Formats: sequence, C-alpha cells, structure tokens
Amino acid sequence: MAVARLRSATAAAAARLQPALAGRRRLGTAAAAEAPEAVVGAGSARWEPMGAREYYDYRRAIYGDITHKAILVDAAGTLLAPTEPMAQVYRTVGEKYGVKYSEDEILMRYRQAYAQPWGRSRLRYVDDGRPFWQHIVSSSTGCSDLQYFEELYHYYTTEKAWRLIDPDAKYVFEALRRAGVRTAVVSNFDTRLRPLLQALNCDHWFDAVAVSAEVAAEKPNPTIFLKACELLDVKPEEAVHIGDDRRNDLWGARDAGCDAWLWGSDVHSFKEVAERIGVSVGMGNNM
Repeated sequence: MAVARLRSATAAAAARLQPALAGRRRLGTAAAAEAPEAVVGAGSARWEPMGAREYYDYRRAIYGDITHKAILVDAAGTLLAPTEPMAQVYRTVGEKYGVKYSEDEILMRYRQAYAQPWGRSRLRYVDDGRPFWQHIVSSSTGCSDLQYFEELYHYYTTEKAWRLIDPDAKYVFEALRRAGVRTAVVSNFDTRLRPLLQALNCDHWFDAVAVSAEVAAEKPNPTIFLKACELLDVKPEEAVHIGDDRRNDLWGARDAGCDAWLWGSDVHSFKEVAERIGVSVGMGNNM
C-alpha cells in the first residue's frame, strides 16, 4: 500500500508539470527510451538526454527547492568493486576444472550471456541467484562442473572478492548519520548482498537495504527505489540516488521521482556527495 501511494504521488506530480514542459524536448528517462518514438529513423522523434540544468529546472518546477533527506547508493560499481577482474578469476579457478578459454574469450561470452533475456522473467536474481549464475558461469567458460560453480559462487560471497571503492566512505557515512541523513543500498543483487556488506564491515552504515532478489524488481524498475524510500520513511523527491549506470541508476531513480547523480561523472567520491547536500565531513587522520 505504501509503495502504491508513493507511485501515485509521483505520477500526480508529473501530471501537474505537463503544462510547464510544453515545447521542451522530451525527457531522457527509462520510460522514454523504451517508447516507440525512441527509435531514431525517418520521421521519428529524437530523444535527447536531459542536460543537468534542464533536469534541475524540471525538478524545481515539480517540487520547488527540495532538501535531500536520504541518500540511496548502488552496490557493485559504486560502493563496491571486485578485487580482481572477473574473467581472470573465472580462468584461474577454472584451470583445474579444464577451462581452456582465454580471459578475453570469457569476458566476451560473459557479456553475451548477461545481456540475453533470462527465461520468461525479467528477474535474474531470485533468492540466492544460483540458477542464473550457473547459466552465466557455464556460458562464459564452457564448463558445467558443479564443483567449479560452487567454488566461484562462494568466492564472490567473501570479502576477498570485493573492496570498497571509496577509501573514505566510512567517515562520510558516519557524518551523514550524525547529520540525520537516512541511507540505503539499492542494488540489483541476490541475497548474498547482506552477508557481504557484513563481511566488509559496512552494513551498519545503512538504515536499509533494498535488494532486487527480495523486492522482486530490478533497476531501472522504479519499484525498487520506491521500496527503499518506504523503508527510509522519506518521499522519493527527498532522496538522491548515486549509481554508475545511466540507465539503471539515473533513469530508474528519476522515473521513481528521486534525484539521481551519476558516479564518476556527476560525483566522484562520497565526500563530494555529502558536501553537495550540505553535510560537512571530518576525515580524521586523513584530513
């Protein structure tokens, strides 16, 4: 019910804005990208990504000057990164199971498999994600050995496989909590994410975790962002999402009514994120 109310409020706000958008170029959102008009061809409209100034004018027209009360953070690619390249791990572990492909071949096959529709469902990560990852591993390496899969699967559940991208994240999230800013991880991930955050000793930085395997919705579906806002008890327009994927993170969050900044482009560190919402960060001995 709460998610439905949030979705309804977002739709109503967008409807109020339509007169103000007359004559503007269409917005670069996920919904727009999937519309028939998004295909550029003879006589068709060209959809252009919304520029930063236009986007903030757009948000201000709907919500006025909003104070960010919550920060939503993507996991892989923003908060976390693999300690070693995936293809290197697949090949190194796979050598004792007869894997012959080079790292370049594994990476190419991985990307092909990952991009394909997953059965009849748009959800890749259901519960622990094992069926999906078994498909990915066998497609990438040509090896269906169950013991090989289990070794890889368990490796990516440990802190050995992952690192925090921003070394100062601890100080930033501590400062955000002291300032009363609510925080959540919003990730397309299976149920291993929670124990992984615990293993990396960063789970206590966040007030909530919205995982696609638990919410039954993957980014860019706005449902997962709305669920995170519900868990934090904030309105979507009061939250800003930080992520590294333009389609999943930027467009998905904006479709939910949240603000959104692209990691590595709009912001380059969590300290910068905090400062942009008016929170000063003391970095201890790292200052």
